[in-house]
Amino acid sequence: MFRNFTDRRDEEDRMKKEGRLPPGQSLTQKFPVLHYGPVPPFNPATWDLRAWGEVEQEVRWTWDQFQQLPRTTVSMDLHCVTKWSKFDTAWEGVSVKTLVDEGLIRLKPEAKYVVQHAEYGFTVNLPLEVMLAENFLLATHFNGEPITPDHGYPLRGVVGYIPEREDLPTPYLWKGAKWLRSLEFRATDKPGFWEQAGYHNEADIWKEQRFGRY
Repeated sequence: MFRNFTDRRDEEDRMKKEGRLPPGQSLTQKFPVLHYGPVPPFNPATWDLRAWGEVEQEVRWTWDQFQQLPRTTVSMDLHCVTKWSKFDTAWEGVSVKTLVDEGLIRLKPEAKYVVQHAEYGFTVNLPLEVMLAENFLLATHFNGEPITPDHGYPLRGVVGYIPEREDLPTPYLWKGAKWLRSLEFRATDKPGFWEQAGYHNEADIWKEQRFGRY
């Protein structure tokens, strides 16, 4: 136990020196489970994902169709608003940018924001530019395995920090919704579940924007 503690502390110190540990965060060697409400059931026969709102044509994918979309892998550091950080996590899934670039989602010029709609009516909002960045993914796999139900199976949004990509805005992990069911493209912003409860709308990890304003 003592060795595990010292190993964790040494790794945390290394991340601080490399500039990868945001203010107020601590390294974890686990993957904590945090969410509001129960884990929803998944039925692949009835599951779908919609893209709607400020789009030229609403799109709907069944689970089988979603599995056939272009795949992307990305390695990111995760930073939770509850102050834990997990480094060098490997994710696989579908990039929103790829869907737009390949014309699978055709956005109207008015589209500036996206609301992620998840099971049980849960919502999360982000600027479109963040959703289209390399550090946001519609994820199905974590470290080579399907994500677990507690972490959002079958599909979750995941957003994190890519080392040496300071140009990419990086919000806290809650800005990627678990159990994702649709993407609403909007002309105006609309605060999500936690934002309406007082969490910061931008949630920048480096500015420690945890709470305080929309």
